[in-house]
Amino acid sequence: MIRNVVVRGSQLAGRRFQSTASAPVLAQAEQTFAQLSKEEQHSVVERLNQVMKADWKTVSIEDKRAAYYASYGAHNGRRPHVKPGDNMKVFIGVVATIALSLSISTLVRSSVPKQRTLTKEWQEASNAIAKEKNINPISGVSSEGYQGKGFVQSD
Repeated sequence: MIRNVVVRGSQLAGRRFQSTASAPVLAQAEQTFAQLSKEEQHSVVERLNQVMKADWKTVSIEDKRAAYYASYGAHNGRRPHVKPGDNMKVFIGVVATIALSLSISTLVRSSVPKQRTLTKEWQEASNAIAKEKNINPISGVSSEGYQGKGFVQSD
């Protein structure tokens, strides 16, 4: 009987020891990991790798969170480059660039004289030449009963 109590007690003690989680390698990883030096971060990652090799049922939630943050968290090179308010700066820059390009385009187009091939007389002459040379006789200017403007684009 005493032997059973001792054996049973040692089995329970062993189970309790296996199910008790040890202290986390890095508590509050989101706040503390980025503040560590490179060497300390490397040693924490090595310790977390050792902890993660154990049975996942026995690994504490804090250690799982720390391992996830060390692998995928926003620290060092993964820190976001965009700061609050940068979206508005980008939007204003894009609008200003578009406005500048439109104003330059309008200025250039207004300073260049209209091409002589865009005058109404030139386009009517193009219609006459197309009828004379029988260009597109099926559905174009030279077809029978054609009602369209032909090459005339301006009124």
